[in-house]
Amino acid sequence: MYKILSLSAVALAVLTACGSDSGIPEGTTLNVALLETTDIHQNLLSYDYYGLKADTSLGLERTATLIKAARAENANTVLLDDGDNIQGTLLGDYQAVASPVSCSGTLALHKVMNALKFDGGGLGNHEFNYGLDFLSQVSNTDFGVPGVQKGANCGAPNYPLVLSNVVGVSSQQPIFKPYALIEKQFTATQPDGALISVKLNVGILGFVPPQIMDWDQKNLADKVAVNGVQESAKKYVPELRSKGADLVVALSHGGLDASPYSPKMENGSLHLTTTGIDALMVGHSHLIFPKAKEPGGPALDASLAALPTDQVDAVKGLVNGVPTVMGQSWGRRLGIIKMVLKYQAGKWVVQKDQASVESRGFKYTDGVTNVAADASVAPLIDAEHKATIAYATQPLGTTTDFEMSAYFALVGDVSAIQIVNQAQLDYVKNFIASSTDATLASYKSIPVISCSAPFKAGRNGPTDFTDVAPGATAAAPFGLQVRNPGDLYLYGNNNLQAVKIKGSDLKNWLEAAAKQFATIDPNKGGEQDLVPSYSTIYNYDVFYAENNALQYQIDVTKPVGSRIVNLTYAGKAVAAGDDFIVATNDYRASGGGNFPGIDGSKTIIKSPDANQAVVSNYVRKQGKVTAAKNGTAQSWSFVKVATAGPVILRSAPGKLAIAQTLGLSRVKAEGVLDASGFAKYAIDLNQ
Repeated sequence: MYKILSLSAVALAVLTACGSDSGIPEGTTLNVALLETTDIHQNLLSYDYYGLKADTSLGLERTATLIKAARAENANTVLLDDGDNIQGTLLGDYQAVASPVSCSGTLALHKVMNALKFDGGGLGNHEFNYGLDFLSQVSNTDFGVPGVQKGANCGAPNYPLVLSNVVGVSSQQPIFKPYALIEKQFTATQPDGALISVKLNVGILGFVPPQIMDWDQKNLADKVAVNGVQESAKKYVPELRSKGADLVVALSHGGLDASPYSPKMENGSLHLTTTGIDALMVGHSHLIFPKAKEPGGPALDASLAALPTDQVDAVKGLVNGVPTVMGQSWGRRLGIIKMVLKYQAGKWVVQKDQASVESRGFKYTDGVTNVAADASVAPLIDAEHKATIAYATQPLGTTTDFEMSAYFALVGDVSAIQIVNQAQLDYVKNFIASSTDATLASYKSIPVISCSAPFKAGRNGPTDFTDVAPGATAAAPFGLQVRNPGDLYLYGNNNLQAVKIKGSDLKNWLEAAAKQFATIDPNKGGEQDLVPSYSTIYNYDVFYAENNALQYQIDVTKPVGSRIVNLTYAGKAVAAGDDFIVATNDYRASGGGNFPGIDGSKTIIKSPDANQAVVSNYVRKQGKVTAAKNGTAQSWSFVKVATAGPVILRSAPGKLAIAQTLGLSRVKAEGVLDASGFAKYAIDLNQ
């Protein structure tokens, strides 16, 4: 016994002599894999509740397979989430609105994430859509905000949620924990090759865009405030370090924008890389970063490819030298940041030149085959899944004789947009007509127009398109159901608002929307993509007026800001000083999308009703929705131009017949698929 103790003492002395009082030899290396999910948006299963069909291109049940594979490849993993989870499908609406989950219950989302053993998570802007009471309950967090019901002892995630830049107005204290220290027991390698068990403290911070105060003003005004991401990080990173964080990871629900920093930036993640963090996980933009590594993977989105290369390495996944990942959305990818740490002078030191970053998709093995779903996930939420389908298929008592789709919304199809605009316009006109407010009454002679975007038009891949199918015959039209308005108007959290603008504002608004199009060179012989990025498709506002009174054209050969021509109302050119009232949503009216002059100052109506409910009620009142009345009034067209080479539009494959049925003669033929699975349709801009 004595000899053994002596040997132990000698061993301890040797370890101490090597520069460690923790029992870890100097030079020991630790390989860590940080795993990220983001923007799940309640896509837990590979299922489309709007179309009532399987969709193997999405779902956390398949991400679970990627997580298992990553854990098998890496002995030491930390699984983190970057927010925007509780809203996004009818499952989210069902559990929050139609049949709210009780305090004693647990969100389907959290059932799955708990089973997958997430280590920590941040929040996104959509976490606030259902109000602070609901968020407090499902997160089991007391926000300390007067008037907000305390969510105590409720079902919640089994992992810490952090939010570093949102505080209560009255207390000026964070409503969530601003950071968390996650203690992990990992296996490291000593200099002699022997394995050793070590502790690593992983610090996490979370950030949301300041714009939540605009987007969810009705839920947040006078209750919370949002600080800049950089200022918040500079406050809390040193605190995390002082409390023993060996590795600091920022969970930033914002994209990458290289513009000069502002505390009001929507996508300020890039500027977090100067605050002393070790790794950055981003979301919100629904994009892939770094460039996909699987064979034949999709190209880098144009907005990311345009970032300055001296700051952003979109191949290696480095932003100002900090490893950075974005795992797309809807569970379709798993972000993986592999890092190497070395134990030096009594602490873990990140070996910056040895990091590797991957945004791994379902087809990562061969570029062709989707991974299978993890069979353990679906049974966890079978009851919630079935209840959502029952909710989705409740009848609205209305029929339609035409297909309302968004496959060709970017080349003139309004079949999925017009009825939304009609519903919004009808609501605002009735609101003004019935108002006893003297100011609103004075607006009765001002033309009311409406705008809406094709929200589901390719942003999340070739299966992400609105498609409300008609019946088989005119005698047996399709009966509309609860799910259909959600397909037409995706964001159940938006409330209807109206703004009073001038003709000059309208022109600028249309110019901003027309940014979606590439600048087409008529003399170029090679292929030109008409819409190279769908990342901000929700900003492509299409305007409508009764009797199709509003008309305008877009000249895609002209630079951004100079594309709108022949703008008329009731046959007369729109003058800069003309007055209009525009029916829209609270996101846009308050400044969402950064449309010039539309910043909340021109809002005249703040409706208590959600846009999706407005659409549902309007559709229900129609009795029958017809193409002639509700789906063919095209307010805009392209200025005709002949091009030397082909112009293409990427859309879902197999939809040429829809374009032909719509009479879109400019859609000429369906071509080959691109790496993302979009079909390339030939577009004749001279039609």
